[in-house]
Amino acid sequence: MILTSLLNRPPIVVTSIHHVAVQLVGYKSIKKNINFPNTFLNFSTFPKKTSQMGFLQDIFSYGTADNASVDQPNLTKRTPVDNAAVHHKSVIIGSGPAGHTAAIYLARANVEPVMYEGFLAAGIAAGGQLTTTTEVENFPGFPEGLSGPELMDKMKQQSIKFGTKVITETISKVDFSTAPFRLWREGYETESDTITADTVIVATGATAKRMFIEGEDTYWQAGISACAVCDGAVPIFRNKPLAVVGGGDSACEEAGFLTKYASKVYLLVRRDKLRASKVMQDRLLRNPKIEVLWNRVPVKAEGTRLLQSLQLKNTLDDSISTLECNGLFYAIGHKPNTDMFKGQLNLDETGYVKVYKNNGTPSSYTSVEGVFACGDVQDHTYRQAITAAGSGCMAALDCERYLESLE
Repeated sequence: MILTSLLNRPPIVVTSIHHVAVQLVGYKSIKKNINFPNTFLNFSTFPKKTSQMGFLQDIFSYGTADNASVDQPNLTKRTPVDNAAVHHKSVIIGSGPAGHTAAIYLARANVEPVMYEGFLAAGIAAGGQLTTTTEVENFPGFPEGLSGPELMDKMKQQSIKFGTKVITETISKVDFSTAPFRLWREGYETESDTITADTVIVATGATAKRMFIEGEDTYWQAGISACAVCDGAVPIFRNKPLAVVGGGDSACEEAGFLTKYASKVYLLVRRDKLRASKVMQDRLLRNPKIEVLWNRVPVKAEGTRLLQSLQLKNTLDDSISTLECNGLFYAIGHKPNTDMFKGQLNLDETGYVKVYKNNGTPSSYTSVEGVFACGDVQDHTYRQAITAAGSGCMAALDCERYLESLE
């Protein structure tokens, strides 16, 4: 196979993937808009040497071609466009722990990142889900604990200190098929309003699903929560009866977790069986501190300053009963905030952004080279502030190295 031209250099005869790596070592500054033949990027025809494939991914701007036996990005061709009047080297969409950690790292590397933190994006204030959390006791460095809004304020201050420009507007539309990428703000979505960026870090998070029962707004974070791991150890829940809503693995796991602190845990299941895996079901049903209330859903929260009881509806006969408890935890899933990325990035079956290994190592690379994802928008497993911050660091380092490869 012959690559006919590369930056007007003589033809390179490719005899192996190793040969490509050796021959192209001097060409890492290839302009990202060059269109290479698809066959050249079809690594399925080469020996599978992961480290060399990773090296080539650093060189070529379009990622790797489809290979049915390897989970890797699709080939993405981008259309060259001019920089808009407002152009940034790196844009961060989102302002939770992941976004601010990425901002801090990029700012310290003199990338001059711009963060669009959102204005009530997904119905949540800038700073993400932590802004709805009263006490954060498991983020390292704060032995006395602090509130979620306080933690996010500190992160924002640190981002700004090192040079991040924070804009309180919501990115509502993107076009990742162009080079540079194009973005638009909510309410400003005409061609003249276009913003362009060389790289984008997606840190839009995921929103916990809520039931919005009567009284929920009154007792939200005063007895009602969507994260047992985050809030279960808070003093208002210790040695008190607590309830968890849900029937899947997450609900079973959170109910088990709460038994460390609660006097008793009730699992409210709207049907007469669990959706959880057999292992999780067995573990739950064997736990003496957990009682399953079948065919029950909460319809009203009651109390004084804090939650004290729930009104439950029987899903079979609609009868109402009262459950005395001091905590209600939703475990009915999360919705990743990825609606605007549909058709732009590879998403999994539940809507989370898919990230891919780089050189055999976990990374923040998405299906479009130059776009990176971090935090809960790509994590449906851990969903913690500290893991989001860690992935934000990964995205910043991946982004910085990518920008260096374009110079």
